[in-house]
Amino acid sequence: MIYFPILGALALGGATILEKIVLRKRKVDTRLYQTASFLSLVIIMIPLIYFFWKLTPQAFELKNIFIFALVVGFSVIANLFSFFALKWEKVNNIEPARLLEPLFVILLAIGFSFFAIELYDRNMNIIVPALIAGVAIIFSHIKKHHLTFNKYFLAAIAGSFFFALELVISRLILDFYSPISFYFLRCIAIFLISFIIFKPKFEKLSTKVRGEIFGTAIVWFIYRIVIYYGYASFGVVFTTLMIMLGPIFVYAFARIFLKERLSRRNIAASIVIIGCVLYGILS
Repeated sequence: MIYFPILGALALGGATILEKIVLRKRKVDTRLYQTASFLSLVIIMIPLIYFFWKLTPQAFELKNIFIFALVVGFSVIANLFSFFALKWEKVNNIEPARLLEPLFVILLAIGFSFFAIELYDRNMNIIVPALIAGVAIIFSHIKKHHLTFNKYFLAAIAGSFFFALELVISRLILDFYSPISFYFLRCIAIFLISFIIFKPKFEKLSTKVRGEIFGTAIVWFIYRIVIYYGYASFGVVFTTLMIMLGPIFVYAFARIFLKERLSRRNIAASIVIIGCVLYGILS
């Protein structure tokens, strides 16, 4: 099962490309897309929770309910920051900020490990290559003429931080749920909040676009379930290191399906990431 996180990296790469196709080529409003995506995720999981439902009594303890509320709250904040950045700035210009998320996850996990060492790994043989891989990913996307620290870029950084914070604190209560039940409850909460805030008009979506959003949601579902399973089974930092293979799949899929050219930086970063992952596995 050590290769399970690689499936998550593959799902991340596929979901990223599918999402770009829907948002860029179909020109779907990001608010409508966000709400429709979470609705799709809820629909996908409804038949599955019958078989994979798990909710232990500890989940109902006040402190754990509070942590779950923080997960939902941070998720909503992260999406709002990301939406603000995406609405007014080109995706390519804020991509380096979005790719800060793995680094934030690692740094936050290290910080949380001083309070809950049994839940967060502090193995330097994993932390060091994970940090190197994270820096390599960001370096491969930085272009001097695109790197402008305006309010939209800062909003994208804030979005990455809150997404990372949501993921790291999720580990505190994951053991009280199955990955599917946790993700199901999280998605229901975020869908309801998004629906209230954005007031989306689903009738604007064609049947074809609805199918594409639903298909993208399936891939995101696989990615998140792998993340939660990996956190509980392999540790936050190790799972994050393995998931960093995702950009390599993004490069490959972008070359195949979007006909985008690979830069030398992309190739160099891919080599560094693969080396870091292999070191993490073999150490």
